[in-house]
Amino acid sequence: ALGIKRRTRVKKCIAIIVSVLLLASCADTHQVVRSGASSDVRLNETSTIYIAVPADGVYGANIYHGSGQNTAQIVNSAFAKRSRSTKVGRTPQSFAEARDTALSENWEFLVYPTILHWEDRATEWSAIPDTVEVKIEVVETETDSSIASAVIKGKSGLATFGGDHPQDLLPQPIDDFVSSLY
Repeated sequence: ALGIKRRTRVKKCIAIIVSVLLLASCADTHQVVRSGASSDVRLNETSTIYIAVPADGVYGANIYHGSGQNTAQIVNSAFAKRSRSTKVGRTPQSFAEARDTALSENWEFLVYPTILHWEDRATEWSAIPDTVEVKIEVVETETDSSIASAVIKGKSGLATFGGDHPQDLLPQPIDDFVSSLY
């Protein structure tokens, strides 16, 4: 009887450990890594913001069409919650082109995202997570000075059931970064 109770306890412990590991592998991870000196400039609800569209993400031979526009829309969503006037560019632009557009259209701030890494995997069967890395620089247009810069990193959990994509890893950390600017 003592051996049966002991085996039952061991089985329960193993079941709990396996459950915790499975739940932990479901979790996505996000990270906001600020770079450069922090500026005293703060945005507010009257700040006007031009958001450039980054070039689409590439991984190896894969070009993730539409990833640049998706990224710009996610960035816009975060800023539009806090500022009355935001605009997303129509097509990908170099930094100089985006800055010229922001200046000529009288936008106070240029937000320039750059996709550094974009990897969309079939995680549910390959056990390789989706990963994304996007640099976001916020520039005061008139002075051309950077007021904030960060690299947003995300990695999907391993126990997904399909349908997850790198862009799904961006809204929360981008919102956290943007919130810190106000």
